[in-house]
Amino acid sequence: MAMILLVDDDVMVRETVKHILLSAAHDVVLAQDGKRALEAFAKSRFDLVVTDIIMPEKDGIEVIAEMRRLKPQVRILAISGGGRIGNTDFLQIAEKIGAAATIAKPFDPDDFLVKVDQCLAIH
Repeated sequence: MAMILLVDDDVMVRETVKHILLSAAHDVVLAQDGKRALEAFAKSRFDLVVTDIIMPEKDGIEVIAEMRRLKPQVRILAISGGGRIGNTDFLQIAEKIGAAATIAKPFDPDDFLVKVDQCLAIH
């Protein structure tokens, strides 16, 4: 069982992913945007952060960069359905700045949990 910070501005995505994580016996803390995620991150220790990329306040790229600066060992799984603007692939950028893994929305719950397990297995 892991303590996971889940960051997504879409309430339906948050609730769905929370349910998937709880069904796999993980503890979940929710944040609706990057600003609130960073506040929660500063107060608690998380085994994994699952963050959306396209969000108000602070986007996922900013969240990943800041979390990696604060705690370089943090494991981050980036998720996004907004994948591309022009030639920019946000999930590739997320990996370049420190996400351990990425998955595009919509995703299969089993595929998502495989990514979660892979991230948690990283030492």
